[in-house]
Amino acid sequence: MARTLVELFYDVVSPYSWLAFEVLCRYRQIWNIDLRFRPAFLGGIMQATGNKPPAMLPKRAEYMLKDVKRMAKYYQVPVQISEADFQRIIGTSSLGAMRFITAIDMTQPQYLEALSREFWIRFWSQHEDISQPENMLAVAGQAGLSSELSRKLLEMISSPAVKNRLKETTEEAIKYGAFGMPAVVAHLNGKPHLFFGSDRLELLGSFIGEKWLGPVPSVPSPKM
Repeated sequence: MARTLVELFYDVVSPYSWLAFEVLCRYRQIWNIDLRFRPAFLGGIMQATGNKPPAMLPKRAEYMLKDVKRMAKYYQVPVQISEADFQRIIGTSSLGAMRFITAIDMTQPQYLEALSREFWIRFWSQHEDISQPENMLAVAGQAGLSSELSRKLLEMISSPAVKNRLKETTEEAIKYGAFGMPAVVAHLNGKPHLFFGSDRLELLGSFIGEKWLGPVPSVPSPKM
C-alpha cells in the first residue's frame, strides 16, 4: 500500500511545533507515512494572515503557559516555559535560524532533523539565544556538523537561494491554509489536508487510516 505523504511545516520559535515534530518522528516508524520536514517562517505566516502571537494577547498567554506545560509532560518533550519567555519570544526573530535550517535542508538534508531539534533544545530547554551567528554555530556543533560545514551554512543564509527557498516554503504553507504553526499537511487521494496544532495528531492518524497508540508509542519489532 502506498505511503501517505505527511508534511510538517514548522519554526523553532514555536514550542507546539517541537511537540508535533517529536511525536511525528516517533510515529513514522509505526504509521505508513513518508514524513517530510518543511522549515518555514512563522513571522511571515502571521503577517500574511493577520494572526497575532498568543504571547501578545494576555488571556491567550495565560492559557498558553499552562497548556504548553501540560502538553510537554504528556508528550514527554523537554519544553520549559515561564512568563518571562513571552517577552523573549516577542523579542527574538527566528528568521536567521530558519534560514540556517533551510540551508542544511538544501545541502545536507541528513542533518535536518538533528539540527532542528538542537535549535528547539537551545531555545526552549536551555533558554539561550538562537538569533546570533555564534549561537547558530554552537547549535550546529551540537547537532554533529563540522565547523567547516557550519560556517558554510552561515554564509548561505544571506544568499538569494536560501532566502527564496524559505519564502517559497512559507508561501506554500499559507496556500495550504496555515495561519500558525505547526501546520501538518497530509496528502490523501491526491488532495492536501491541513491539520493545525500538536493536539490534532490523533485525528490525523484516524483520517489517514492509522491507529493512535498514545504520545510515546512502542515501535514494533521487525518481522523475521
